[in-house]
Amino acid sequence: MRTNLEYLRSMSGDSTELIVELIDIFNDQVIEFSSNLQSYLDKKDYDALGKLAHKAKSSVSIMGMSELSGKLKDLEMDVKTATNIEGYQEYVNFFKAESLEAVKELNDYKNKINQLK
Repeated sequence: MRTNLEYLRSMSGDSTELIVELIDIFNDQVIEFSSNLQSYLDKKDYDALGKLAHKAKSSVSIMGMSELSGKLKDLEMDVKTATNIEGYQEYVNFFKAESLEAVKELNDYKNKINQLK
């Protein structure tokens, strides 16, 4: 499992409607984050890359993706210190792979909720 919805459940008061809404927002964000992370990296716009990593870190944290959150923090810090530039692509690839799996998990969760209605 890539996601852990315990934080989301506690934050929402276990409201399935709110959880589904937040999952939908996350799904939309992931598409944008994946595209823009790669675009900023390709353009060598490292400042924008670091800022987006920071923003994405918050979104993945809410979905309980602690490993990915940690990797995004590492990317953000590497950008700030201009270190490990050759590793930036690996971070972006990890984000893409993990978030794709997370979207599948979250959509499965949504489908289960919808079946219970």
